Amino acid sequence: MAVPSRMPRYDVRNDGVGPYAVFYCDACDREFRSQPELVATVAKDIGREAVGGLLRKVPLFGSAIANNVTGQDPRYVTSLTPQQLDKAWGQVQDRFRECPTCRRIVCVSDFDEQSGFCTDDSPRRGEIAEAQAEQAGSMLKGFASALGLGETIKQAGAAMKQAQAAAARCPVDGTLAAAGTKFCPECGAAMVQPSADACPKCGKPTLGAKFCPECGAKIERKLAGVCPSCGADTKGAKFCPECGAKQG
Repeated sequence: MAVPSRMPRYDVRNDGVGPYAVFYCDACDREFRSQPELVATVAKDIGREAVGGLLRKVPLFGSAIANNVTGQDPRYVTSLTPQQLDKAWGQVQDRFRECPTCRRIVCVSDFDEQSGFCTDDSPRRGEIAEAQAEQAGSMLKGFASALGLGETIKQAGAAMKQAQAAAARCPVDGTLAAAGTKFCPECGAAMVQPSADACPKCGKPTLGAKFCPECGAKIERKLAGVCPSCGADTKGAKFCPECGAKQG
């Protein structure tokens, strides 16, 4: 695991037991807190108070000297020395990664370990987005089932699939856009347009459904080869007839 070349954004807080650092993810602003040095704070506090108590017994100038010795109460300090800050960073450093493209310091939740880039710059961005969508969908189904809304969610999922089937899709990052959009609004790649996908029995649009919404006929589909470079139909060729890119 590569060590980040620098610390991420941070601030110093104190909840009454000693100062500690809070480090922030550059992508999602998630907080990661170091632990205050409780033992050191208590020991320092007791030591100063003990010395201060002895000095206060010295006639005339004892109280003034004691106040200088005891110094600032560590329970209210809101700063760290460079050494303390380095130690605090060492406690949470393993929870951060540095993206080689954007140079942001992000938490492990916003980093793709497989590719070595943050999730925004990862070449697997499309796969990650799909996996996150599937995970969110599974959680939603679980909540819906617990609340007795399973059928409603199922119908909504079918409607979403139909909408996706009727949309243009980017073959690079999976971005969906209105049918007719020629280039991906995210990466500029040529979009793959939705097929007419008409029902062979009644001729009505099926919008990607397994059964025709109009007559109920089962739709049998053959997967056509699509060039990942330009989105053209390869018709099973090893090289794209449109741009010449090698397939598979």
